[in-house]
Amino acid sequence: MNLRPSLARSLARFLALALLPASVAGITALGVSAGKSAPNSSCLTGPVKHVIYLQFDNTHFNRDRPNVASDLEQMPHLLNFLQGNGTLFTNDHTILISHTAGGILSSLTGLYPDRQGQTVSNSYDYYPSTKIPRFTSSFKYWTNPVDPVFNTLPNMITDGQKNTPAPWVPYTRAGCDFGGVATANIELENANKFATGDVAQVFGNPSPQLTEATDHPALAQADFVGIAIHCAQASDSKCAGNTNAKPDPLKDEPGGYVGFSALYGAKYVNPAITGGNPCVNDTAGHPITDPAGNCGFPGFDAMLAKNTLGYVQQMQTSGVPVTYAYISDAHDNHTLFRASGPGEADYVAQLKAYDDAFAAFFQNLAAKGIDRSNTLFVVTVDEGDHFAGGIGTPQSDGTLTYTHTNCSTLTACPSNQIGEVNANIKALLPAGEPGFDIHFDDAPAFYVNGQPGRTDATVRKLERDTANLSAVDPYVRDAAGNAQTVPLTVALADPVEEQALHMVNTDPNRTPTFTMFANPDFFFQTFQPGCGGNPCVNPGFAWDHGDIQQEIGNTWVGMVGPGVKNAGIDATTWTDHTNLRPTILTLLGLRDDYQSDGRVLIEALDTSATPQSLIAHRETVRRLGAIYEQVNASFGQFSMDTLVASTRALKSTDESVYSSIEDSITSLTTQRDALASQIKAALSSAAFDGQALNEQQAKAWIAQAQSLLDQAKALAGS
Repeated sequence: MNLRPSLARSLARFLALALLPASVAGITALGVSAGKSAPNSSCLTGPVKHVIYLQFDNTHFNRDRPNVASDLEQMPHLLNFLQGNGTLFTNDHTILISHTAGGILSSLTGLYPDRQGQTVSNSYDYYPSTKIPRFTSSFKYWTNPVDPVFNTLPNMITDGQKNTPAPWVPYTRAGCDFGGVATANIELENANKFATGDVAQVFGNPSPQLTEATDHPALAQADFVGIAIHCAQASDSKCAGNTNAKPDPLKDEPGGYVGFSALYGAKYVNPAITGGNPCVNDTAGHPITDPAGNCGFPGFDAMLAKNTLGYVQQMQTSGVPVTYAYISDAHDNHTLFRASGPGEADYVAQLKAYDDAFAAFFQNLAAKGIDRSNTLFVVTVDEGDHFAGGIGTPQSDGTLTYTHTNCSTLTACPSNQIGEVNANIKALLPAGEPGFDIHFDDAPAFYVNGQPGRTDATVRKLERDTANLSAVDPYVRDAAGNAQTVPLTVALADPVEEQALHMVNTDPNRTPTFTMFANPDFFFQTFQPGCGGNPCVNPGFAWDHGDIQQEIGNTWVGMVGPGVKNAGIDATTWTDHTNLRPTILTLLGLRDDYQSDGRVLIEALDTSATPQSLIAHRETVRRLGAIYEQVNASFGQFSMDTLVASTRALKSTDESVYSSIEDSITSLTTQRDALASQIKAALSSAAFDGQALNEQQAKAWIAQAQSLLDQAKALAGS
């Protein structure tokens, strides 16, 4: 069984494990005067003394409608800060499958999903011993298993079926406390009462915290979820002498990680960063509470800019020098329980509130001596979105309105209809298909009962039948305004192509039978939609991702601070999420204890902050890094071309054609993986070990990579 995530579907966190057992599928905020400096930690010994990492959910640099300013354009205090003081990369890219969990976690770790574990997110299926797929959530605390009964491998799984290395480790080893604010899997993600949940796994079973989660689940969410400090072994750490600190074990961490502690939850973090007060204030000086008025975590959907930034500034000004924080999307109205369209009044108002929060945030921090002269600011987003909706109706105040009602007759939806088209995919397919479950999405991953191999006849028929699906799309109209019938399947990938896309991790029981990348106006599930038909328009959701379209894959990242080039908007450099981690660590003089999949973005760095071994052959390094991304990235040219070939193979009724293409993709991917391994190791050694690049070898790698790209392109076009 698979379940649709909660209202902010980009955050499946609350629904996936909080409600179900895992067996089912302003300026005054700081209260200080200007000019008083913040505590400085000695843990960061270079020019950067503070690190502020902000992770937006579904927030856009590009416009979703030509006549409506984009999200960042409507937050000028943030946009001007990034553009005017550093480098804003607007040709960044997410990973596949392109969802909140996978995108955030690749940015945090510098690893593609095959090496950080979330190859399908925000939920996924896995095969237990019965081989009947079961549902679980991507959002669990970092060290928790898939399921303590049915699959004990780590949810965050990496090479050798080990627990993925944790992103706070280089900081805490250096002596820095590391604050986590609602960012995927670095704090508790749920407060359910089950032994499978985060509370039981972290605090113990039995424990007073688990009793609270059982008896008062809403209070437990406010007390224990979403907020944490991973502590250094320093005398001034927030855990030092704190009886509320708990062990912070990472049993698989390379090099060991023994004797470290953490504070889990606002109940314990808030007093540690406020001098004993139970509440932290937002950027306007108001206490951050849950809907019942309890001090603490307000819920992931309620991590509005004012709340997230309030927590960040409180941590930073109280001696937690490294903070990683999540900001909820602005286009979902969590009061009205619906999506909002570009230019709609509530969406515009939310972005204005976000902008006001950033204005206060920057001023509040500056009043405490935390600014671009001593702080590395990194601001990014997990993935883009496709807006499933029509053309808004102009209003006298310049806003737009949309029709927020179900539409069950797709040929008769109004032109300003909003909402994704929901479809029960089982009812659309011919009778006689094998039993299967899907990851509910506009890019559904299929898990066929029994875990048959990719060449199984029933699997091949299901793939071909899926490839041939079509339906009326209310947002695709002819010149006369009539809704058109469109193909539902854009691309298909089975385990052969999923390997090329970094969608196969080291737990074989999580690999989908195949993945359908669909028309992004549609969202697929396995039961009848609740909007009056199949398919029908559900106005509760209108922003789809997970898929391969440009508006989904294209993202942005801005960096400001010591060592960051003041280059303004860089729309040329092709980058993706995995490059962020090594770039940040280079600026800080720190390093990870594992091999990243990303490269240092020398395009973002001043010469003074660039390792000499990368400067020596800077142009060759740039060329090698650029082609490495095209050959290895999820949205790189190699992946997109092999996906075209994969689609043709899976649609084919000629099994010899299918086999030939699949064999070619397998061969190319094997060669790609070997080459990528050599390139990333050499770039990493140059960045972190001072080992200069061998220019002749680099040029040979560039030629090999180009050959692979040419072969993949030829395969796509054959």
